[in-house]
Amino acid sequence: MAGTYEKMLEVAKAKGAGYIVLLDPDKAPAAEVAEQARIAGQHADFIFVGGSICVRHDFQEAVKAIKTKAGVPVVIFPGDATQVSGQADALLFLSLVSSRNADLLIGEHVKAAPAVKRHGLEVIPVAYMLVESGRTTSVQFISQSLAIPKDKPEIAIAHALAGEYLGMKLVFLEAGSGAKEHVPLEMIEAVSCYVSVPVVVGGGIRHPEDAHEIVRRGAKFVVTGDVIEKSGSVALLRDFAEAIHGA
Repeated sequence: MAGTYEKMLEVAKAKGAGYIVLLDPDKAPAAEVAEQARIAGQHADFIFVGGSICVRHDFQEAVKAIKTKAGVPVVIFPGDATQVSGQADALLFLSLVSSRNADLLIGEHVKAAPAVKRHGLEVIPVAYMLVESGRTTSVQFISQSLAIPKDKPEIAIAHALAGEYLGMKLVFLEAGSGAKEHVPLEMIEAVSCYVSVPVVVGGGIRHPEDAHEIVRRGAKFVVTGDVIEKSGSVALLRDFAEAIHGA
């Protein structure tokens, strides 16, 4: 049986690019987040679960509720070492390579590793990179790290290559939740041309036509979060999926 990462590669090959919906279990009651998962699963290829900080709900219960309703693979997108659950299909082992914060390069990973092993979770190593987005986002504030300047694609290329050479299986260019602007198209294209692992792009993507162009520039996965949580529009989900799969 193929693992989640292999399924991601299969989706990218078959559809050209995959659509991922990110759900933050801390932004709504558990029943509401589970319903969002049910709706998202009708159009998205994967669901990511996580947030910068979790204060409202028990993370385990939230992931269980989402997995019950999703109908597609559920992958933890952890904000810290506490966001681990055996209810998910896999976990992104995010190393914030654009930072010099040792906790987010290795410290949180050491804390999380025993729980990941105990739950038998599939681990997907990811070179995670924050990109300047026009405002200070939650992930930038919590991580206490500088974002890569949006007009410096060469810096992004160097970090992405370093992540690939360290054995990471995905490069994630992140503008952040609530970003004013998404990752620049020129940076997406530059990074996608230099690395041989799939590029994931998220943050500040509010319109299907933007997602379409992001895929045309080389991204293999597009992640949307706030836009779906705030609108709750099934039609918008469908439009995003069609724009991404049709690019």
